[in-house]
Amino acid sequence: MANQPAAIRILCTLGLRGVLTDIAPMLAASGIGFDASYGATNMLLGRMAEGESADVAILVDAAIDALTRQGTIAAGSPRDLARSGVGIAVKAGAAKPDIGTIEAFRGAMLAARSIGYSKSGASGLHFAELIGRLGIAAEVTRKAKVQDGVVGELAATGEVEIAVQQISELKLVDGIDIVGSLPDELQKLTVFSAGVFAASAQPARAAALIAALARPEVAAVMRHKGLEPLAPVV
Repeated sequence: MANQPAAIRILCTLGLRGVLTDIAPMLAASGIGFDASYGATNMLLGRMAEGESADVAILVDAAIDALTRQGTIAAGSPRDLARSGVGIAVKAGAAKPDIGTIEAFRGAMLAARSIGYSKSGASGLHFAELIGRLGIAAEVTRKAKVQDGVVGELAATGEVEIAVQQISELKLVDGIDIVGSLPDELQKLTVFSAGVFAASAQPARAAALIAALARPEVAAVMRHKGLEPLAPVV
């Protein structure tokens, strides 16, 4: 229809892709249609640096904070949405390694024939730092497949024995079994936040979409997708 409002354009981290996909029909029924582009936060920041804009950004909290200070995201619009931990997955039906302690996790990483993790995502950057801290960087790097995107797909196809990524991103993939989260002492929780682009042509509708992400039914989807909701439920 000619008077139908334009879809809200979102640049969104992979960590929330599963949630947005599931709630799209619900939001559309409320008159909030959106068109989302997904990628690792650092990848999306690179696209913004080259001039790309949208109506809403959903990224790791540090990126939203920086964009707000720069004026790219409208002051007062950011809201923390959810947080997620890093976990590992294997091909469906494969043996699940013990990762319950620091030493068990270290041994599992050394024993694995191949490991996949993200090149520029928060989970991959943390894992790269972590293997250095554990003194196994050289051994893991030799057998690692490092790329951007949904790393769990590498385990599903058998390209790697173990995939390391945010739990919410592993849950995007069929054909894998999620072994569990990293041990608490090795874990890094990532907070995902949303904000309205200062240059948005429809800031009120963009803010309404962010507010909708605090609905109880959305919080339930977040939990199902491996996320812990942070926004006050409305």
